[in-house]
Parts: sequence; C-alpha cells; structure tokens
Amino acid sequence: MTKRRAVRGLVIGVLLAAVLASAWLYQETRPTDTAGRTYVRFTTQTDYHGALDRLHAEGLIRSTSATYFVAWFRHEVHSVEPGIYRFEAGRGASGRIVELRGPVHQRLRLPETNWALRTANVLEKHDVCTADEYMEFVRNPDRIRSEVSFPIESTTLEGYLYPATYDLPPTLGAHDVILTQLKRFETEVWEPLGHPKDLLRLLKEASLVELEVKYDNERPMVAGVIENRLKLGSPLQIDASINYGMQIWRPLKVSEYHSFQSEYNLYLHKGLPPTPICSPSAKSVDAAVHPANHKYLFYVALPGGVSLFAENYAQHLKNVKKRRDAIKALRGAKR
Repeated sequence: MTKRRAVRGLVIGVLLAAVLASAWLYQETRPTDTAGRTYVRFTTQTDYHGALDRLHAEGLIRSTSATYFVAWFRHEVHSVEPGIYRFEAGRGASGRIVELRGPVHQRLRLPETNWALRTANVLEKHDVCTADEYMEFVRNPDRIRSEVSFPIESTTLEGYLYPATYDLPPTLGAHDVILTQLKRFETEVWEPLGHPKDLLRLLKEASLVELEVKYDNERPMVAGVIENRLKLGSPLQIDASINYGMQIWRPLKVSEYHSFQSEYNLYLHKGLPPTPICSPSAKSVDAAVHPANHKYLFYVALPGGVSLFAENYAQHLKNVKKRRDAIKALRGAKR
C-alpha cells in the first residue's frame, strides 16, 4: 500500500511539474508588448542563444530559455548569419523563431537616369535610410573619400555612385549604401577603363550622354557631338543639365532656356556643367573616353528615342521638323 502511494505521489508530482512547465512555457512564449515593426542587425555570425539574448534585450521575446527550448524542440537551433532581420509586432516565440531563419533581402534598382536626390528618395521610400542622411554623404565626399582607391576630385559624390540593382535591406544606413555604390564604381568603371586620367571631366561628359541617349550605339555619337561643340567653343545646349539644376525631370518651357540662371544652364554657359548631373553607367563613361569621330554638331531625338544628327543648323531645323511631325502623328493616332 505504501509503495502504491509512493508511485501515485510520483505520478502526481510529474503531472504537476508538467502542468507548471506548460504554464510557464505558455506564459514566457507569448508576444511581448512591442508595437510596430522592428529591425535588428547582426554584424557577425552569432550563436542562437546569443541571438535570443539580443531579442530579449530588444523586448522582442519574454524569455531566452523558453524560446530556445521551443527552437530546440523544433530542430530550429542554428547560427544566425550576419544581416538585418525584420520582426513584426504581435508575434510570440514561434514567430520569432521563423523570423530568425534568415535576414531581410530587398533588391532595389538604382537606375542610370537617377541623380543623387532621386536615388535618396527611393532609399527613403524603402526604409533603407533617410533622404537627408544619403544627401549628407553626397554633399560631403570627405566623409568617405579615404575608403576608396580612386580619386574623388569633386565637391559632390554625384557621378561616382554607380547605378545598378543592389540588395539594400531596410535600416542599412546611408554609409553602407554609398560605400557599396562606390565600390561598384571601382569595379565597373575605374578598373576596367584602366584608371582614366581626368576622371571628373569624363564623368561630367558621360552623365550628359547618359541622360540624353536611349540606345547604346548612339552614346559615342552624342559624345562626339559634345566634343565637337567644346572644340568650337559653342554652348552645349543640353536640356538635361537644366533639369538637373532645377532638380526636376520634365519637358522644359521655352522661357526656361534663358530665364533659368544657373551654371547648369548650358544654353547660357559654355563648357561642361560644374559637376556630373547623374552617376553614369560604364557604357556612357566608355563613350566619353572614346567619342565617335564625325562632324555632327546637333542632334534631336524622335519620339521613340532614335536620334537624328546634323552637321549644320539648317539640317538640324529639318530634323526638328521631323520630330514635331512624328509627335503630331502619334497624337493623331491616339485619338
């Protein structure tokens, strides 16, 4: 009889312990009171217990031990890779375990047609950094000049921020975005083109080509027009530079060609703009390095983007008429 009581007592004790453990586990794996989305960055590979300690310190889990037990039971214990991890509000331990499976990846296209402020707005929209933080680096090259191997001879990083598709997770920060773009510039432009001399001048010319040309085969042609006009001392008369000076991208009003007072108005000022007007692709920089040898001094684009080139103003006016007729025909076809 005593033995039966002992066994019964043991069973009751085990059951009571199980109930208490279950209650504890339930309590300690419930969601915390955090509100909104939270990002946590791990800069090095971290063991699972250490990662959970970090989440506990951030108020994202109630108990490291309870969450670790659930992860162990589910065979989810692993090293946490470096990166930025996203944690949604209202999730308990099970949700956090899922969120720790891998960092956030966010592929963003930063196109050739973007100047720095346009890129800054894209980055802010996707929570990578604020536009102001990004532009603070752009306007102060000294903050990052020592971290690259090529010369940055400008008062701005405009022109050096290579356009491409990047993995830019939320909260990455302006410094890391800028450095990633500059390193890409190094591998796509600086090294392949053999450390070109007068780099800043090439970037100014290439940026004009980038915003004026749609088709690759026309890049050297337009670069040739720019070189021919520079040799003659003629104003370049490039609309895209005025757009950059205004920091807006739209068709210009006729009055703006002469009323907009800026060094970026290449109708009023001879030579290249004071800085690049975007960060050009390697193709446009190559065109600036190797401009086509021809006698053209003018070009105008048809609605589809194909350019018509002319050696003199009379021929240019004929090409302008062709453009206007093409636009008129398109409008008529849409009615």
